[in-house]
Amino acid sequence: MEHLLPPRLATLLAVESDTAFAGRLRRVHEAAARAIERLGDLDLVRYEDAPLDDTADLSLYEEVAPALLATVNDVNALLSEIRQQFPEGDMSDNRQQADVEAVIHVTARDLTEGVAQLGALMRDPTIVSDRWNLMSELQSFRFRFREQIGNMVYETASALGDVRRADVEPGYQEALASILVLRSMTVDLRRLMRARLHRLSEAEPEDVEWNASQLEKELDSFGRTPAWKTLRAQDKKQVLEFRQNLKVMQGPTLQKAELSLLLEPFVEFCDNFETINQREMLLLHDREISAACGVALERVQSELEFDPEGALRAFNEALNQGQALYGRSQDLDSFLRKLRKTPPELSDLGPVTEHFRMLLANLTLY
Repeated sequence: MEHLLPPRLATLLAVESDTAFAGRLRRVHEAAARAIERLGDLDLVRYEDAPLDDTADLSLYEEVAPALLATVNDVNALLSEIRQQFPEGDMSDNRQQADVEAVIHVTARDLTEGVAQLGALMRDPTIVSDRWNLMSELQSFRFRFREQIGNMVYETASALGDVRRADVEPGYQEALASILVLRSMTVDLRRLMRARLHRLSEAEPEDVEWNASQLEKELDSFGRTPAWKTLRAQDKKQVLEFRQNLKVMQGPTLQKAELSLLLEPFVEFCDNFETINQREMLLLHDREISAACGVALERVQSELEFDPEGALRAFNEALNQGQALYGRSQDLDSFLRKLRKTPPELSDLGPVTEHFRMLLANLTLY
């Protein structure tokens, strides 16, 4: 099962001098990798089809019950491996190993408590009879379990050597790719909704229905993006409720004031997606990307006079890396969108590079 582990983590375990300890830790890490993989697989989209105002019943609970059971079983499988390899109360005299064991035991207690909380929640009629409450709670617990397990792997690996989370945490790259897509797609949704609100404010009465139709198309397009699958259930509900209300209102008698009254709070809701930027995974990622862009831009300035083509290559390298920062700030987003359409000429490279550096310096990453 070694293939489950990221190469850097497998290397740390392979060079550990206490092979017996390394073997026990490897089995826990492999169990953690399996749990992380399975906890990331759940797709709730097929449970979203029922009307938003359908009456409370237990039908969804019966549909989702296998996913609930799988969640508990996946976490319990890891807990079983932990108890077998590192029984509670057994602590090593070796300081490094004791630090690893302490992290594992704390995580095991947190996971055990989480499983009990999930079980209690699933016996609450107000949760299991409400489609969106149930999906939201299940999604939240799975995310929390995955985060706790990932932290355990990272912290135990850190006790063995100097590591980056991205190099040792199983599933890290997949989770990062998912959250980057979510950020990119939601920032575009925010931009579209604000633009639509502005167009509506300037629309003639005969254009109001057309704006409503375009708004529905924009929401439909967002619902087909990869971001929709990973969106929080409570956020999906807000989008779907808005879309349903929009559909009910549409018609030749629709007034600008009515549509504006519906759209304005939805725009404010979309603005809240900006909080995605506060997730620790994105902050770590953005700091690394910003630093890498800064290095490439320094090469641009040092090569611009003596090797213009080399400077242009360095700028394009920075620009390609910088695309991963899309969604971090409105000013940087506008800059990146503009350069996607119109790359700079060599004659403009100096001022554009300086502007790029200024935008990076103004990012809030701590």
